[in-house]
Amino acid sequence: MREYSWNSFKDLIFRNPAVVDQDPHVDDGDENTERGNWASKREYILSTIGYAVGLGNIWRFPYLAYKNGGGAFLIPYFVMLVVTGIPLFFLESAFGQFCSQGPINVWRAVPLLQGVGIAMLMVTLIVSIYYNVIIAYSLYYMFASFQSPLPWSSCFSWADSNCSDTPTVYCNVSGVVVSNWTLENRTCPSSDMITIPMHSPSEQYWDRVALQRSSGLDETGPVVWHLALCLLLSTMFTAAALIRGIKSSGKVVYFTATFPYVVIVILLIRGLTLEGARDGIEFYIGSQSNLTKLTEAQVWKDAATQTFYSLSIGWGGVMTLASYNNFHNNMFRDSFVVTLTNAGTSVFAGFAIFSILGHMAHIYKMPVGEVVKEGFGLAFIAYPDALSKLPISPLWSTLFFFMLLTVGLDSQFAGIGEISSYSHCLSAGIYWVTLIDQFVASWVLLILVLLEIAGVCYIYGGNRFIKDIEMMLGNKSFVFWLWWRVCWFFLSPCIIVAILVWSLMTFTPPSYGAVKFPDWGVALGWSMAVFILLWIPIIAVYKLMRAEGSPWKRLKSLCSPSEEWHPYLDIHRGERYSAEHCRHRMTPKHTPEVNVNVITSSWL
Repeated sequence: MREYSWNSFKDLIFRNPAVVDQDPHVDDGDENTERGNWASKREYILSTIGYAVGLGNIWRFPYLAYKNGGGAFLIPYFVMLVVTGIPLFFLESAFGQFCSQGPINVWRAVPLLQGVGIAMLMVTLIVSIYYNVIIAYSLYYMFASFQSPLPWSSCFSWADSNCSDTPTVYCNVSGVVVSNWTLENRTCPSSDMITIPMHSPSEQYWDRVALQRSSGLDETGPVVWHLALCLLLSTMFTAAALIRGIKSSGKVVYFTATFPYVVIVILLIRGLTLEGARDGIEFYIGSQSNLTKLTEAQVWKDAATQTFYSLSIGWGGVMTLASYNNFHNNMFRDSFVVTLTNAGTSVFAGFAIFSILGHMAHIYKMPVGEVVKEGFGLAFIAYPDALSKLPISPLWSTLFFFMLLTVGLDSQFAGIGEISSYSHCLSAGIYWVTLIDQFVASWVLLILVLLEIAGVCYIYGGNRFIKDIEMMLGNKSFVFWLWWRVCWFFLSPCIIVAILVWSLMTFTPPSYGAVKFPDWGVALGWSMAVFILLWIPIIAVYKLMRAEGSPWKRLKSLCSPSEEWHPYLDIHRGERYSAEHCRHRMTPKHTPEVNVNVITSSWL
């Protein structure tokens, strides 16, 4: 899932370009002297890559690949990238660049759907709250890594009686557990091993020290002050990077967008030198690949979902980043660069993760599958545990968590960096993070993107949109546009509908590990989702009430572009969007734009 100062945000979202004063952060050489532009193409590409490449590339994709057939998973993953990821990323980039506006004002193209843009803002507001908390977790672990030995390397004084440095394994012979086998006894086949439910030091450190986790959402618990201070520090980092909008964040990404790749390479090289690394990679994407998994619908759903969310489509950030481009920038080529880099990063990071997890499995003399986790479990339990087994472990741990910090900050730059919730720093904070992730950052986005496609392709008009793109890129042949028409009009929306229906049909109440959420917590999650989506009909009804004429005339008016829909600068409007041409093609009157005075500080 982010870059911009409050001034840029107001100009982008709420103010009329005709009355916007020149932004003090605009450089003299900018094409757009009111909103400003990227200082260079490199800054835009790095910012967009940093925005797209998030924590999910590090801690979710490797697990999905392992779970869904290893190397075989790359087939559905790249198929979904081609039919949904690249087309939708291209669509959003072109949409934002054409009018140089963010996700609310772009709906001047279809005023009836301006609520979609506001809903995107609401999603970003809510998700940025917990994303900042994840950055705080990374900061805390990075600081904790400055110790030798690492504090989670053994069961120290903070541990309870369920903590064990060495997994205890029983051997199942003919259905009967006959004896207690140590890890040194390897006469028991791995298929017959049973690991008793003890907690590793890294698991107990995460629960008892880092989170000080309560028993459930019902038990709020006290403020975890070390996390609150790390949250404050992460907020300060984000604010410092955004102090001059894209002019400052564009410089910061030279480091934050490239440093993670340096760390991944270092960790990969170190991992490949370890015993057991090959076993880890074989489980990830090697000879353990299972092509029969391709016949399972769940594998294709996971591939589509990962592609969709990893590119942050539907958040509004892609449109906003593109809105600061020069009008004739080749966003078509940029879309390929960013999406393929994002996919390559996911695959590449998996090698670094699984090589070291393979070494951990080798030390514990356990199958790799027994040590693999996803999400928080991979980033803050399994991988830290594996790093603690390496020589000079504080160095590798510091590098890893500093990488997570920079990856998180990169994505947060285009979010609401200064919006923080200290409820996430309570003992029950991890449950709130999980609740928001389950209800807000999932199927709600599918609905928003589905409406986005319908609005652009079916209401505004796909052919009209293609002509807008050609004003920026130059004329293209019918054959060139054939594939994009197929994707925008048919393939992408059909896949999104299938995922959405499936997600709702297979919905299970959220949980964190074995902790189930109370009914009121689930109800609160649904309320957050409804609150976001309600903006769409509310704004539509408001505009219909303010419009003039018969109900049909009002609806037709609001499904047509408003007079303010055009390229931002006069020199780019050409004959299609000249003042005289617009007067003839527009309906007599449109309702004024909704001025939503949302209090935020650094969003798009």
